[in-house]
Amino acid sequence: MPECRSWGGLVARNTEIVAAEPWIAAPSQHRTPALAYGNGRSYGDSCLNDGGALILGRSLDRILAFDRVSGLLTCEAGVLLDDVLKLTVQAGWFPPVTPGTAFVTIAGALANDVHGKNHHRAGTFGRHVRAFELIRSDGSRLTCAPDLNGELFAATIGGFGLTGLITQVTLQLMPVTSVEMQQEVLHFDGLDRFFAIAAESDASHNYTVAWIDSLASGAQLGRGVFFRANHATGGDAPLARSKRPLPFPIRPPIPLINGLTLRAFNALYRAVQPSSPEPRRIPYRPFFYPLDRVANWNRAYGPKGLRQFQCAVPMAHARKAVEAMLRRTLAAGEASFLTVLKLFGDLPSPGLMSFPIAGATLTLDFPNRGARTEALLAELDRITIEAGGRVNPYKDARMSPATFEASFPDWRDFARHIDPGFSSSFWRRVTAG
Repeated sequence: MPECRSWGGLVARNTEIVAAEPWIAAPSQHRTPALAYGNGRSYGDSCLNDGGALILGRSLDRILAFDRVSGLLTCEAGVLLDDVLKLTVQAGWFPPVTPGTAFVTIAGALANDVHGKNHHRAGTFGRHVRAFELIRSDGSRLTCAPDLNGELFAATIGGFGLTGLITQVTLQLMPVTSVEMQQEVLHFDGLDRFFAIAAESDASHNYTVAWIDSLASGAQLGRGVFFRANHATGGDAPLARSKRPLPFPIRPPIPLINGLTLRAFNALYRAVQPSSPEPRRIPYRPFFYPLDRVANWNRAYGPKGLRQFQCAVPMAHARKAVEAMLRRTLAAGEASFLTVLKLFGDLPSPGLMSFPIAGATLTLDFPNRGARTEALLAELDRITIEAGGRVNPYKDARMSPATFEASFPDWRDFARHIDPGFSSSFWRRVTAG
């Protein structure tokens, strides 16, 4: 059986690894607690289950039905979003919500209730799930939908895989008239300008996101590049075949992400972006999945892996909190390669534990340097919670029970729906259970 890791580099310890089919046939014959493991793209330990069992879901990889008229798709849990794109995009249908990688499983997208660049228009992934099948540790097989096992439906969306094993999902896709995007690129020189552009863009564009130069300071603090786009209309260039990702060539003994390399990268990244905001047609994959072009890019963070931080802060406190977090990161001497800032809308999720709230969301990531990284992340947690925000659980590898409770004060209502035979390293850590 393969070694199971999180994308941040955490390794499953003392874990029984079992394929989905034998577990489904006889759940009681395997170690408890159990947890589903998809494609290992969660950054922290929400996909790990030290001392228990991990159920490998990738073998559940069949697309069961696709209605090209209605856009309704039913597939098994281990199907990758990438597989869905290859089937549906040319037929004029697109995932209604997509995270920043196509290499997540459909069940993983549901269990984490992922969001994308269009949260202000489409909300989270769970809003577009019509039904799913769930197998509990007692062997019961349940169909869950808003009007059928509704409480379990709500608990499973964004429920970290703790309510049982998802085996298949029915998802409503959205129609598109092009495989290309109409993108505009705008440079901005500070946070005030970001918030002005973001408010304007959310009213006119389906997809919005900004890259922030995390090393900019002084009058340039918070400068960056804003990307906004809609699906293009008609006149596509021929759809290129999906290319195999380029392999990251080495496993470096030390992190390749540091102040020197990041300063050079940031200067180059800004320089290569168009200087004019004139709309341009681009293929959809570079817009949604730029990092998918390099396989195992997480190796660049060195042997200790990476720690990613994402928060959501209500709009009333967002400007001040984001500035405080950027200043604190600079003061700590840390370098964040992927610093992303965008606005969340106010569309509610059906999931009980969904992460997004109306406001701003900031994402940073750092090479894991041990205690100094942990200290910075704890400070970012503090700023977030004091601003009335929350920390993203499925990006997390170290938040305290107090931070989790402040982020999700109603978590005990969710806990009533957890399958008694399921748990995770993350859940035991944040609930001290």
